[in-house]
Amino acid sequence: MATLGKIARRTFLVGAAALAGGVAFGAWYVARPYANPLEEGLAEGEATFNPFLKIGSDDTITVIAPRAEMGQGISTTLAAFVAEELDVPLARLTVEHGPTSWAYYNGTMMEESGPFPWYEEGFVAELARDAFATVGKVLGLQATGGSASSRDGFVRMREAGAMARMMLVEAAAGRLDVARGELTTRDGAVVHEASGRSLTYGELALDAAKLSPPSRVTLKERGDWKLLGKPQMRVDMLPKVTGAPIFGVDVWLPEMLFGTVRMNPVFWQRTANVDLSAAQAVPGVVKIVPLQTTYGHGFGVIAQNTWAAFRAADLIEADWGAPAYPADAAAVDAVLTTALDTEQGSVMREDGDVEADFADAPRERLVEAEYAAPFLAHFCMEPMNATALYRDGKLEIWAPNQMPTLVEYLSGAAIGLGSKDVTAHTTFLGGGFGRREVDTTIYAALMAREVEGRPVKVIWSREEDVRHDTYRPAAKGRFRARLDEDGLPVALDMKIAAPSIIGSVMRRTFPSLSPAGPDGTITQGSHDQPYTIASYRVSGVKADLGIPVGFWRSVGNSFNGFFHECFMDEIAEAGGLDPVQLRRNLMGDFPAALAVVDRVAEMSDWASPATDGRAKGFAFTLSFGSWVAEVVEVVETDDGVRIEKVWIAVDVGTALDPGIIEAQLVSGAVFGLSSAMNQEITLKDGRVEQSNLHDFDAMRIHQCPEFEVAILENHHKMGGVGEIGTPPAVAALANAVSRLKGKRFRTLPLSKEVAFA
Repeated sequence: MATLGKIARRTFLVGAAALAGGVAFGAWYVARPYANPLEEGLAEGEATFNPFLKIGSDDTITVIAPRAEMGQGISTTLAAFVAEELDVPLARLTVEHGPTSWAYYNGTMMEESGPFPWYEEGFVAELARDAFATVGKVLGLQATGGSASSRDGFVRMREAGAMARMMLVEAAAGRLDVARGELTTRDGAVVHEASGRSLTYGELALDAAKLSPPSRVTLKERGDWKLLGKPQMRVDMLPKVTGAPIFGVDVWLPEMLFGTVRMNPVFWQRTANVDLSAAQAVPGVVKIVPLQTTYGHGFGVIAQNTWAAFRAADLIEADWGAPAYPADAAAVDAVLTTALDTEQGSVMREDGDVEADFADAPRERLVEAEYAAPFLAHFCMEPMNATALYRDGKLEIWAPNQMPTLVEYLSGAAIGLGSKDVTAHTTFLGGGFGRREVDTTIYAALMAREVEGRPVKVIWSREEDVRHDTYRPAAKGRFRARLDEDGLPVALDMKIAAPSIIGSVMRRTFPSLSPAGPDGTITQGSHDQPYTIASYRVSGVKADLGIPVGFWRSVGNSFNGFFHECFMDEIAEAGGLDPVQLRRNLMGDFPAALAVVDRVAEMSDWASPATDGRAKGFAFTLSFGSWVAEVVEVVETDDGVRIEKVWIAVDVGTALDPGIIEAQLVSGAVFGLSSAMNQEITLKDGRVEQSNLHDFDAMRIHQCPEFEVAILENHHKMGGVGEIGTPPAVAALANAVSRLKGKRFRTLPLSKEVAFA
């Protein structure tokens, strides 16, 4: 564990957060609730009890699940929170994303953005988490990310259901003239067992909503749960399998026009010598709009149909300029290497005296390696899109997005409007993975202003999508370890260079603000792992590559999981130790980690002797509050390496819906395996070379392995689910292939050197 002094030295941002939360805004401001956004626009006979619940006199019960549903099942789990405490079957509910509102801020996402590892629970760590959570509430950022949605809603949304149930019971007691203690609730009704009388929630709703909310609520004990802790039918299943118009690309409005964008393929450059004549001559083209934004520069094409817009966009001719950043893979690597060579970086973890331990280390006791990971695109199955309508000084937006409050603020600002004049509707997302930022809605707003009164649906081509992503950063790491006589590491030094995700996001969204201090995402997945080593240093170097980067599923864990866990395998090999036993030796202080390591080893029969042509690889990553161990088995075939089976053991603390957890672990692992096998974004002359699935391919169905998942609940805190399967999958595959081939692979994707069947 790092000492308090060392933590304080590298985490001065905690002080700023605490100041913002506790002093600048004041205790009253922080504690007061946001207004209930459901009070506006209630239908006749409808009542609202809090921002998460409406009940109609017709017995319609509507739960607001205010996080983006992008396939991860969050709308089901959030609805189950309310339904559990309301004593209503999940099937009885109507579930909506609801309006954009500060009332739906994601405090947990901000709470865990501080520098402290998940397992560190001392006074300073908890103080920092409280401070960051306070800032999260003050900012009012409604966002879906950080595998935080269930954790953020676990108490708030259960309290919403419990509060409403208590008010309904009180209203029923008055109506039936009985004591509240004589009443029970079930299946959307308040029941007086003694007399056999009952009243539905719909019959009581209007009266109940007039009562004062209780100052305190008592939530059900886990043993009394009827929904939580069990697999539930997904509330988004029916509309998805029946093809209901739920995604952004499905939006259809009267008098709608259609559009697309053609942005400069050289990031940040303005265009010169533009020739729009051929594009404007395409039948159906209405207008071509210059787009000058903090996200990039280019053109929006508005047309009578999407096909005409796509054709015209392809015909735009311009001098796109030259890149002011590394123009190809060699140049990118050179910048990362120079950063490792010359920059000290920010120390994110420092235990013991690393320099002293390496100063007198015998050469035969040293293990050294360099690892590298490429830029990656998100490649959501639903291409980037947004629909916007500008009329009478108001802007309305329909879009798949992960940050609706930012959508309203930044899209409105792009055309001179304040948030109060902008309304954002969040549709279902055909994939998100951190990509659904506000560039799509800014472009749509600028185009809608040019055809005031008519909505414009803006859909990007797949090529535009891949070549103008906010990419997972390219990264490079330099690692060294000193081993003792038993082959165990007594000193470990890790240095990682990558672009700053936070800095890049700020450049696009709030360019007048400069983020200070270290960026923990550069070392996330290395500095915060539950390994006890006497001398242990992890530092991160901001390497400005000038290429837009952003949040990609599991963020820094995506490349650091590969770096950290593959190097751990190298340590085990050099020390003559079994990779699983090495982890066990180093994780003795963390029972949750040991439990998942042991479970996955048992599931995969790790201890059995290896057979010719087969190999298994192990990896562990603690990310987003969950402890995950994975084993990947590969087999050599005539057509190349085949991934045969993947075993996953996870401790999420509290398993709210085992079916969704398993689905997300498999989904995350497939996402990680795809990236490790085939995927990279490369540059030529400063332009992204890839454009579609033919050159940025994902794992295909015939390549998908069998999965076996075990869900544990040993840890005392709840962890996230949506991203946690990705990091160890990458490393476990690389370790398996290295064992199979008898050669260590330190650069992704593995297809650079290995053929996959």
